[in-house]
Amino acid sequence: MPSTHRFAPPFSILLLCLVPLGFAIWVRFADPFGDQGMKNVMSAIGVLVTFLLWLAWFATRSAVHARIRIGSVATLVLLLIVGAVLFRFEGVRGSMIPAFSWRFSRRGAPLVPVADTTKRVDLRVTASTDFPGFLGARRDATVHGVRLARDWVSRPPKLLWRRDVGKAWSGFAIVGNVAVTQEQRGESEIVSAYDLEAGTVLWTHAESAHKSHVVGGEGPRATPTIHDGYVYALGATGILVCLDGADGKLVWRRHLPSDFGLKPEQEERLVEYGRSTSPLIVGDDLIVPVGGEPPAAMPGIVALDKRTGAIRWQGPPRHVSCSSPSFERLAGRDQVLVVNEDTVSGHDPSSGSLLWEFPWKGRTSADPNCSQARVVGGDRVFVSKGYGAGCALFRIVASTDGTANEKNGLPMRVEPMWSSRRSLRTKFTNVVFFEGHAFGLSDGILECVELERGERVWKAGRYGHGQILLVTDTLLVLSEEGELLLLEARPDRADHVFARMQVLDGITWNTLALSGDRLVVRNSDEAAAYRLPLEKR
Repeated sequence: MPSTHRFAPPFSILLLCLVPLGFAIWVRFADPFGDQGMKNVMSAIGVLVTFLLWLAWFATRSAVHARIRIGSVATLVLLLIVGAVLFRFEGVRGSMIPAFSWRFSRRGAPLVPVADTTKRVDLRVTASTDFPGFLGARRDATVHGVRLARDWVSRPPKLLWRRDVGKAWSGFAIVGNVAVTQEQRGESEIVSAYDLEAGTVLWTHAESAHKSHVVGGEGPRATPTIHDGYVYALGATGILVCLDGADGKLVWRRHLPSDFGLKPEQEERLVEYGRSTSPLIVGDDLIVPVGGEPPAAMPGIVALDKRTGAIRWQGPPRHVSCSSPSFERLAGRDQVLVVNEDTVSGHDPSSGSLLWEFPWKGRTSADPNCSQARVVGGDRVFVSKGYGAGCALFRIVASTDGTANEKNGLPMRVEPMWSSRRSLRTKFTNVVFFEGHAFGLSDGILECVELERGERVWKAGRYGHGQILLVTDTLLVLSEEGELLLLEARPDRADHVFARMQVLDGITWNTLALSGDRLVVRNSDEAAAYRLPLEKR
């Protein structure tokens, strides 16, 4: 009787292996998901299944000597064990590629740092160069009036300090000589104030909370807001605090999920990656999204008295996204602009009432909306996101006679202008506007899109899922690998890099903050401050 064992796989096994392998190849080249992360995950699954099928045949049915087969499988298992012992899983990059580090290497700073209480802190004294919250004073990732020198060879940026920090994806808010951020230190979420020039800790405030996710990482996600001498901060689990900016002492505190009827298991399911919306101050109100699901109230946004935390008004029910509200003048009217889980809406800042709304697909615990909605030309709203969604532009039109829109009863209507699933897939980042064009990191590649028609002008420069600032007429890009680049913001010239330098190590998703010539950057493990050279007058 002939042997069923062979040195080469039979046709049926080859055909079976070709199915997942062919799927992997199709995913790589056809890009059916429109997302680099999904492309990497699905193609990796296809290759892995192919290898496991071949390994199963090799170990059980091939004609190779049993001793060799057993030895080969044992060697593979041993290599996996050695890898698990020597390396530590640190999470995934924005493109879903896993990141590992040497298991015995130094890890962050888990303990709450000791504050230097000898230095006086006064956040009531402000300047035009302050960067008081998420993406700056207007939440547009734009800094005016600063002209950066383009030669970093003869005049390199000066390192002011570099130190370990607790894990978080928060950015820095800067007022005067103080930079405030959020961190995870052990089982405590802390808000910490640093001396911008020296890097010493001025004060800290701790709350017992800990958020961790295999994809989303560990620690707080939002950026503090500094206003009138106070610091407002939202933790990843929904703890909202108002702190005295002089010493970090608690003024008031709320836990948004429990205050608005969300149970812990609901919060974990509905906001799986953690809350990442930065508080917004409008007049005497602090505005922050809440979200939820029925039968909870689930207000899309609420306004709290910034002095006491008391509820002033609640917006209509919507679920929260990973974006942050902004205050805008749109179509001749002041509005709070909000990106919700699956819509974008404008609200009356005095009551929270809905003025207009349009759908913008997203699932907060799956493919969340992270990017800010931006106002273009006074009457249009630009939106963008990753996960294959791309970008779109809508016109907001006010009723000329004050009557409500016949379709939905709202006082303003929305007119779609254009959309593109291929452009500006901003996964964790935001766009900046310059001379009628939008610049942003589209699924990790720097891209320029003309705003009037939505046409791509150029796409070049792979910087990963990092962050971007427009500084007058230049782009300051912080790559996902911690490299800082200064580029020209020109629609007619693609990816023209003036200067570059490595400023951080490790995965870097955090936003950067620039106050005058002082730049503060951070990631989940370390932070650093640099004095950037300015153009000579």
